[in-house]
Amino acid sequence: MAKGSMPVLVGVGQSMSEWDGTQGPDGAPSPLSLAVTASRAAIEDAGIDASAIDTLTFVRIFEDSVRGAKHPHGHNTNLPGTLARDIGAKPARLIYSDVGGQSPQALAGEMANRIHAGELDVALIAGSEANRASKGALKNKVEINWADSDDADYEDRGLGGEMLSRAEIKHGLVAPAFFYALFENAIAAREGRTRSEQREAMAKLFHPFSKVASDNEYSQFPKERSEEFLATPSPKNYEFADPFLKWHIAQDAVNQGAAVLIMSEDKADELGVAKDKRVYLHGAGEASDDLLSLRPKLDGSWAMEQAISRALDQAGRTSGGIAYFDLYSCFPCAVFSSTAAMGIDPFTDERPLTLTGGLPFFGGPGNNYSMHGLAEMAHKLREEAGAFGLVLANGGWMTKEAVGVWSTTRPDTFKTVEPAAKPTEQVELDPEPSGGTVETYTVVHGREGPQHGVILGRTDEGKRFIAIADPVALDHLREEESPVGARVTTRTKDEITHFSFA
Repeated sequence: MAKGSMPVLVGVGQSMSEWDGTQGPDGAPSPLSLAVTASRAAIEDAGIDASAIDTLTFVRIFEDSVRGAKHPHGHNTNLPGTLARDIGAKPARLIYSDVGGQSPQALAGEMANRIHAGELDVALIAGSEANRASKGALKNKVEINWADSDDADYEDRGLGGEMLSRAEIKHGLVAPAFFYALFENAIAAREGRTRSEQREAMAKLFHPFSKVASDNEYSQFPKERSEEFLATPSPKNYEFADPFLKWHIAQDAVNQGAAVLIMSEDKADELGVAKDKRVYLHGAGEASDDLLSLRPKLDGSWAMEQAISRALDQAGRTSGGIAYFDLYSCFPCAVFSSTAAMGIDPFTDERPLTLTGGLPFFGGPGNNYSMHGLAEMAHKLREEAGAFGLVLANGGWMTKEAVGVWSTTRPDTFKTVEPAAKPTEQVELDPEPSGGTVETYTVVHGREGPQHGVILGRTDEGKRFIAIADPVALDHLREEESPVGARVTTRTKDEITHFSFA
């Protein structure tokens, strides 16, 4: 383990299964089996033996990412250890990551740092989700068993910091789509778009993503969807949280796995890894943001701006010097925010913004989506030697960001990935506001239609407040024109604020 050795990505692998319980119990995947398949593919891609791996990290799965979540098919209590066992590796270090979709790129940066520091030589980073199998087994009453364990010690990094506040939960902000809808409507208001116009913009953005997904062998939903379909409410594209329809949202009913291998260049030379397999990290940036209700910026992402800027600066590139992107696309506003941070027009720029097809169409395997982005980026850069690509991985509600700039061109030196940037400005939250103006909003839909409206607002003193719509206000939130900027009156009881339009 030579200190100062150049880290390099040398192997990538992916897996996907269409099993959904209708086929009977045979062939049912698990998070472990999907990760095993992807890891073996990455090892084969690099042309090495699994015995060379000295560090193995497993990206945290859904069931272990929510406090108190059930394990309906049995609990694998040591995913890193069982993965090492099943691929024939005996690493000295096993890690189970914390929560967040930033994990794949952040872990790639961490492993690169540790390789350069001489702490390790060969790191496998893997992850997977089998939600499609889980939901299908429960729906079709098929018994599957994921229970497993291993005696190997591993580092469990836990759930990470809280991303929800008591005030947000009290007002019904409990799901990712609700938070992202607040961003989406703030962007729509800034651009002067009505609800329908924002849906048209989202459809125009996401139609090319669905086209990419339709040609990807690892895509869970490989079908091109038209702009008209994506912009129009229908039984197959129903309203969820204004302005989102079903196919504007990351789809988690997937069976997907992906893995990458990163090692020191010295070890790659020793093991005979082919030169044309090697992809280098030229720059990386990370940032984390506050609770959404405390952020000054709601029509974009401060954390994305920071992480992207850091990665490009470290790589000595501008966004114009990037040939390929895989931008996190759980919701359109995530793409609008990242392209805005880079000065890119997502409607006119001809460069691909996704290499997988994006989370609504390729699939959204929890914390592990961007591992697929890294795998696809490696393949693309190997095909076009010397080109640069950027992967943006996102966790929470644009809360945790990790960005990497990659190329087959070898950098002169490796630049250490710096600790995540932290915000220095906060908005004060008013628990008992006396009214104010609407900053952004959403309406949550159920099977029977609109059921819950919520706004973020500002008092005349500049404080932020959260409030739930009364019945008349809920109807007003459903009108075509945006209510952003409208005056509201409020009343608060038992920590919950309700509002009416003034």
